[in-house]
Amino acid sequence: MTIQWFPGHMAKARREVTENLKLVDIIFELIDARLPLSSRNPMIDEVVHQKTRLLILNKMDMADEAQTKKWIAYFESKGHPAVAINSLEGKGLQTVFKAAKELLKPKWDRMKDRGIKPRAIRAMIVGIPNVGKSTLINRFAKKNIARTGNTPGVTKRQQWIKVEREIELLDTPGILWPKFEDQQVGYKLALTGAIKDAVINMEDLAVYGLRFLQEHYPKRMEERYQLTEVSEDLVETFDHIGKLRRCYAGGGEIDYDQVAELIVRDVRNLHLGKLTFDFVEEY
Repeated sequence: MTIQWFPGHMAKARREVTENLKLVDIIFELIDARLPLSSRNPMIDEVVHQKTRLLILNKMDMADEAQTKKWIAYFESKGHPAVAINSLEGKGLQTVFKAAKELLKPKWDRMKDRGIKPRAIRAMIVGIPNVGKSTLINRFAKKNIARTGNTPGVTKRQQWIKVEREIELLDTPGILWPKFEDQQVGYKLALTGAIKDAVINMEDLAVYGLRFLQEHYPKRMEERYQLTEVSEDLVETFDHIGKLRRCYAGGGEIDYDQVAELIVRDVRNLHLGKLTFDFVEEY
């Protein structure tokens, strides 16, 4: 399965991000804690350049905690300050404020030396679709300002949001890249919901998910599906899960589409526990 998805509004978003860089002090790059590397768009590095940046690993409540700690240490070792949050429940938001203030302290000190009164921090939030940008903004603002949704592509235009007196946020539409050079990245993004299901072969995605579980979380797979390995005969594996979870079509036949959707849904809904799909050790 080759995954490519680059709606026209994303190309426009890239231009808008570039044009508005001069308006902000810091970039909040939001990434998915479940796939800290795969959810970082390399295009953002090209666009942002040397602008001060804070990496925010969102959805930490859905990720393997041990791996999240390793990823924060990894990013900081590369000179990229990073914090982990759960924007849905508002956990870790103060660490974002604190980190932003520390990163911008040299700039604020220079402003004071020139007699300029420090103002609110102006931050731009960037990231791929479905990493929780709108949810984070609503948590910051303490009200529903930005539209949210569990499918990619909800935010279609940029908007400024004031957060009390401390910070002003510029939201941007999610920016995916036009082609995934590494198809593993495409599978991981699809499995966590960053790519619309309509452009995905769900059976291929489910098989990828099962093989990933076999390699990295075998006990979880055994507990959920009573499987110790994914058979080379995929029909056999799907039949087993279909019978176990009663995914039947008419005539008592196994409904393979239903089985595939069930596996993907189990991954996304934490029925297999907290999962991380990028492992520091593999990079």
